[in-house]
Amino acid sequence: MNVEEEVGRLKEEIQRLGKVQPDGSYKVTFGVLFNDDRCANIFEALVGTLRAAKRRKVLTYDGELLLQGVHDNVEIILKAAPLPASEVAADSAVKN
Repeated sequence: MNVEEEVGRLKEEIQRLGKVQPDGSYKVTFGVLFNDDRCANIFEALVGTLRAAKRRKVLTYDGELLLQGVHDNVEIILKAAPLPASEVAADSAVKN
């Protein structure tokens, strides 16, 4: 699995385990992700995948390196997916 595939799978897992926020983003703690059996089977290096996703601005969290135990309560926020251009145009037409 390449990095892009892993980041895509990570997004799916955050949506599965996290709570949707009013702005459309998802929030989950590192401890929940790290201790989930399904995530453990998917991601050989969860911390590396998180860092790759953060570099791609797919998600955000405080700090650089997350460690089990110490950072279990750190919130990981999967940013809301941008609306496709067709929906943005339709939405602005409705407002006008």
